Amino acid sequence: MTMLILSQFKDDLDGYTERQLRYQAADDIWSIGQMYDHIIVVAEEYADEIKRCLASTEEQPLGKTEFGERLFQAGGFPPMKIRLPDEMNQPPNNMDKRELLERRIDALLSRLERLEPFVRSANPYVKAQHGGFGWLNAQEWYALIEMHTRHHLRQQADLERYLMEADI
Repeated sequence: MTMLILSQFKDDLDGYTERQLRYQAADDIWSIGQMYDHIIVVAEEYADEIKRCLASTEEQPLGKTEFGERLFQAGGFPPMKIRLPDEMNQPPNNMDKRELLERRIDALLSRLERLEPFVRSANPYVKAQHGGFGWLNAQEWYALIEMHTRHHLRQQADLERYLMEADI
């Protein structure tokens, strides 16, 4: 699923002009390009945590937070906008051209494809800590990439509506 949702976002890129990628309906609303940058950056961070789990042999008895448990039981984020605290909510890059975003997604897809067989056989008791969800193993970090990316489908629909309303 992870590869499929990222591939869908990559395919969708072909439908946007450079102007559409950078358009912001308001100062506090991301552009489509910023959403893409955020998805890629977060997925790369989660892939780094997967590598951390794969490189370790130290088992962690602690588990997920209550929110983390609910997230994984539900199989995804709740259908609502999530705003991080301002210190963790720096605006994503709004300068990448479509071709660069496509290359970044391709590189991410290749990285995840290389990691996937190792993730399947990883020790489920070797974990890395997520600030909001608790201690996650490699399989959970991998699943989190898909859940996080899928969560942004609603945002993508909103941003496309803003483009239509602005006739861009």
